[in-house]
Amino acid sequence: MKKLLAEGVGTMFLVLLACGSAVLAGPSIGGLGIGLCFGLVLVCLCYCLGNISGCHVNPAVSIAVYLAGRMSGKECVGYIVSQLIGAAIGAGLLYAFLYLAPDFNFGGTTAPDKYLATNVLQPGATTGMALLAEGLLTFFFVLVVLGATDSEKGFGKFAGLAIGLALGLVNIVGIPVDNCSVNPARSFGPAIFCPEAWGDFWIMVVGPVIGAVIAVLCWNAMTSSRKSIK
Repeated sequence: MKKLLAEGVGTMFLVLLACGSAVLAGPSIGGLGIGLCFGLVLVCLCYCLGNISGCHVNPAVSIAVYLAGRMSGKECVGYIVSQLIGAAIGAGLLYAFLYLAPDFNFGGTTAPDKYLATNVLQPGATTGMALLAEGLLTFFFVLVVLGATDSEKGFGKFAGLAIGLALGLVNIVGIPVDNCSVNPARSFGPAIFCPEAWGDFWIMVVGPVIGAVIAVLCWNAMTSSRKSIK
């Protein structure tokens, strides 16, 4: 139960603070600032919750950890449910910020109606482009997670720093495409309050899951792991 609570709280703050940087200050800090915020929030959460739940705060990471044989299927399902609930709460709090102060000067401009940093295709981006971006960026991010936290080949206390930096980097690259997900829970929470985002939501699930599976296969191949994916 403690692990599930940690995953819920962690995902809530990831959505509230990281997505909040886009909602409350996006025009001021731009894509680079938003990406850095995602990374810094995750670094903080890793060092706060890492010793409790591993700080997945991302269904794609939980799926990868399960496929890598580091957690049970039952635990994986529990993690994902907790992450989705936490993301919904975080997005709800962000929604409250948006509508409790309609005259607030959001980052220098008025926030678009019902904007919660949802993951939707940006102008000019195509479905194929977004799907490829989500798959490749999640592949990189999850590979870093698996490597940094490996019991034999990992980097111990530096794991959280590497994981946070990786999330920041993929967001800087992916934001111009679809606001960057690499995390189905991060996409799920804001979409609850922005129904127009559901049309692209499947990309934010399929892309990250495929990327996570490829990351596990790649990590196992590079480390000559004999463990089969269960």
